[in-house]
Amino acid sequence: MKVLVVVDMQNDFIDGALGTQEAVGIVSGVVQKIREFQGRIIATRDTHGEGYLDSEEGRHLPVVHCVKGTEGWMLCPRVADALDEKGAKIIDKPTFGSVELGEYVKELNETVEPVDEITLIGLCTDICVISNALLLKAYLPEIPVRVDISCCAGVTPESHEQAAGAMEMCQIQIDGRE
Repeated sequence: MKVLVVVDMQNDFIDGALGTQEAVGIVSGVVQKIREFQGRIIATRDTHGEGYLDSEEGRHLPVVHCVKGTEGWMLCPRVADALDEKGAKIIDKPTFGSVELGEYVKELNETVEPVDEITLIGLCTDICVISNALLLKAYLPEIPVRVDISCCAGVTPESHEQAAGAMEMCQIQIDGRE
């Protein structure tokens, strides 16, 4: 079984509090990738509470974003529709890397059907995509982990490329380069 992980394609990361034009630019490709994917799809949502600014993350990134229940926390409507059409599982995650995601994919591999490969797409390449790619590699070290970099965007184009390079050094295949 192939697994696609769609990381944090939420309004706040696309055109909201932490949005970028690069994030806006990947939405169509992400929707197409979801619709064409044959396998199991899991999506994550960055999820914070009202006390975000008092958290460790909030002290380092003092921009309130992805507060549960807000418009910014919601998945981009086009992405949400594609995920719904494909019956994707949604995982809310309070941290960059989702332990729940790692445990869920490991359980799928052990009890449902062997996982042949895992592909990640989404936002932000240099924070949550890299965190979850490395986490999945740790949970399932013998399963190929890939990132379709054409369906990712980072905080900056430079940090996006740095994250791709770091993932390659950790034996994560980077696909979709021009």
